[in-house]
Amino acid sequence: MVSNNQMKLVKSLQQKKYRNQHGLFVVEGFKGVRELLDSEFKVFGLFTTDVSAFNGHDVSVESVTEAELRKMSGLTTPSTVIGVFEMAKAGKIDFSNWILAVDDVRDPGNLGTIIRLCDWFGIEHLICSATTVDCYNPKALQATMGSIARVQVSYTDLVEFLGKTDLPIFGSFMEGRPVQKMKIPEKGILVMGNEANGISSGVKALVSEKISIPQFGKETAESLNVATATAILLSEIRRE
Repeated sequence: MVSNNQMKLVKSLQQKKYRNQHGLFVVEGFKGVRELLDSEFKVFGLFTTDVSAFNGHDVSVESVTEAELRKMSGLTTPSTVIGVFEMAKAGKIDFSNWILAVDDVRDPGNLGTIIRLCDWFGIEHLICSATTVDCYNPKALQATMGSIARVQVSYTDLVEFLGKTDLPIFGSFMEGRPVQKMKIPEKGILVMGNEANGISSGVKALVSEKISIPQFGKETAESLNVATATAILLSEIRRE
């Protein structure tokens, strides 16, 4: 039987300060939980109204009522399962492949989608500036659709990180050269900026190639969403 203290702990993990305090995060929904169970993430606890859904998994499952699940959930309409996992420890970065870096991306849905794109395009490492939204934010995790299990996300001083690399650094800018007209190397770092302000001045100074996505429609059209732009640029990089 789930205790009040357990329910309070799980509910508190909706907030970043408690995630950092306990080193834990929450995933809601069977697909996301299953993806993480099959990954290197360590499970701390599983709470579900349908214990039979986890037959065959060598993991302890706590049976809860729908009312108890609602008390723990951050969703308006909770799923049937909540998984609590330990945060991943920072690992060594592989510089032999393309790396994606994001500079001050604030929207959790955008970050989650970008993590999903990394998984799709085989980008194993996502480097985030310290001001980028937490990848364990529940909305970000929902948007990853389980891809957080296969992408290593690291937070660091982006200027310091980029200043130490010998890889070419490609930054996304409105005034950059059209990506379709550029020769793309086998490896490098692609930097995507903040939703409203783009890439910061400190990071901009380290960019070796400014690239852009050409616009074919009317000039009155808004700029592309950062996740959409990331998808297009990663597609061009992999096409090369």
